[in-house]
Amino acid sequence: MSRSALAQGMCQKGYETKACPLPVDRATASIPAIFPRTGWQTVALDHITFDVPDYRREAAFYVALMGWTLRSDDGAQAILDIGSWGSVVLKSAPNSRRAAVKGFCFVIEPWDARRVEAALQVRGLNPVREDGRSGFESFHFKDPDGWNVQICNDKGIASGRRARPLAALEAPAPFEATRWKTVWLDHLSFRVTNYKETASFYANLLGWKPVYDEGSQIELKIGDIGDIIVRGGNQFDPGFDRNAQRAAQLDHISFGIAPWDTDAVRAALETRKLFVRVDTSTPDEIHVAPYKSYHTFTPNNFDLQISFVSRSNRLAQPNAVRPEALAGAANRPD
Repeated sequence: MSRSALAQGMCQKGYETKACPLPVDRATASIPAIFPRTGWQTVALDHITFDVPDYRREAAFYVALMGWTLRSDDGAQAILDIGSWGSVVLKSAPNSRRAAVKGFCFVIEPWDARRVEAALQVRGLNPVREDGRSGFESFHFKDPDGWNVQICNDKGIASGRRARPLAALEAPAPFEATRWKTVWLDHLSFRVTNYKETASFYANLLGWKPVYDEGSQIELKIGDIGDIIVRGGNQFDPGFDRNAQRAAQLDHISFGIAPWDTDAVRAALETRKLFVRVDTSTPDEIHVAPYKSYHTFTPNNFDLQISFVSRSNRLAQPNAVRPEALAGAANRPD
């Protein structure tokens, strides 16, 4: 299965095909909820955690290219803020071959630590508590594939974005700053074993809202933060391996930037001697495509996607790749 096929969805070109063997009704059928809804809402991205061979070089890259700001660097990790709405933690992992996402943390409401812990326990999630300074409270647990999930109150990394970053980069800037601003989490690309099960997990636990089920993937809206595309096996497919080893991978992240000018963004990447790959998710030429983006690679070889998406057009990509059989399933931002 090619990376491009995964990016577009296996059923984009139709159903009852070699790539997407099931009929549309079966491919897109719902499954019973994995457990009862909690009633929680995801209200903020606290942070995304990466393991990175050379985290300081990676930090300097994001600051120069994406306009992120360095909050802290303690010699083992750096915390960077993405405007006022998100953060990443780059952890030193010198023995790793490339940068890799290892987990994510979201702020939920309502928050009452005892009730949150009880809700996780009754759903069999075995929460591990991790608290910190200034009233920070959180729990770690695993999703169906063993992926590290953390949920917390609003007193963690998210609260620190209100303060001005004070840290100075330890690595030199790799090139002249673009002056772009990262304005939106276009999507997390989350490859899992059973996408329907994983989607049900996050929808019922954290209140993420499905856009539509394509038959090989589903996009979920993470409140007013951005979106996630959950991709993987379909349990209704006769070829689905129910005994496969469970695993999850966040293989790339797409961030929306501003200002967006299709030619200027490409030129900015090329003049900085960065790899550029057009991704419109359709055969359309990028200037006329309903979805516009480029892929590049960070210094530690993470697949970084840069797009024209903001909150106002957050469904540009799922609308662009929506199979004809599902016309009308996703066309509104809310």
